Amino acid sequence: MTTGARERAEQMVAAVRDEPARRLALAGAFYDKGGIRAYRRAEVAFMKWQIRCGVLRAEGGSPWWRAVNGSLLRDAAEADLLFGGDSGAPSNRSVELWLAFLRRPSPEGWYRAHNSSIVGGYLRHRDLVAGEGALERFFMDVALLRVLYAHCLLVRPKLALGRLSVLGKVLGDPRLRGADLFLSLKDVLPDAYPLEKVGIDKVLADENYLSRIVDYGVIVPRMAQLYAHAADDLVEPELAELCRDGFPVYAWPYEERHVWRTEKSPFLIGLARAVTRSQ
Repeated sequence: MTTGARERAEQMVAAVRDEPARRLALAGAFYDKGGIRAYRRAEVAFMKWQIRCGVLRAEGGSPWWRAVNGSLLRDAAEADLLFGGDSGAPSNRSVELWLAFLRRPSPEGWYRAHNSSIVGGYLRHRDLVAGEGALERFFMDVALLRVLYAHCLLVRPKLALGRLSVLGKVLGDPRLRGADLFLSLKDVLPDAYPLEKVGIDKVLADENYLSRIVDYGVIVPRMAQLYAHAADDLVEPELAELCRDGFPVYAWPYEERHVWRTEKSPFLIGLARAVTRSQ
């Protein structure tokens, strides 16, 4: 019996599941074809963070991070195989979007495919959240919020930046370094797993200064709109339910929503909100 693209993709991901370096190689190989190599930088940079902090380790790693990363690898691998002529039809919408990207590469197409796989992985593996520590759960919501915002920068710059919407195409393009501010997350997520047992207040107090201005001054005020837009753009209605009353609730409890507000840097945060407010 001929093995179809879906089965082959699952075999490819299973073969590298317990070897983070080979996971990275599989992700990078997807982009080793004419015209799309520049798109690999954001995904590869984030995977290098995952390897560096240890979440992809077979022993002592994070079941949740491993599963979500596996969803992304599998979707892209299946689309690549279909694009190359393997038999079968796309097994889910994320694979369809990756295939559309391969056929006609564009920054918008990359975001839809990448974020569809990420959101699909988040929703598919939510049962694994309970096994993570409190701070790990907080950063799950932070990571999702950042990729949704980066996508919005490109496709809805007015929503993302208000009066500064002209900068959206530059800051959101995954091929350019401007997108690193939102996609690499190296200055947002800690470089260790599991995280030390410190309070969330200390973590927030130690946040990178620029990240604090961006998070609380630009992203937080439009969270509800970001989730609603992404749910519509990705045709993933469940995504909208991960934001309640303007607060992310995928893994972080609504009852502790105070973390999405801050008393620090009030002048600069207020300035950031003012200059990015929609006219």
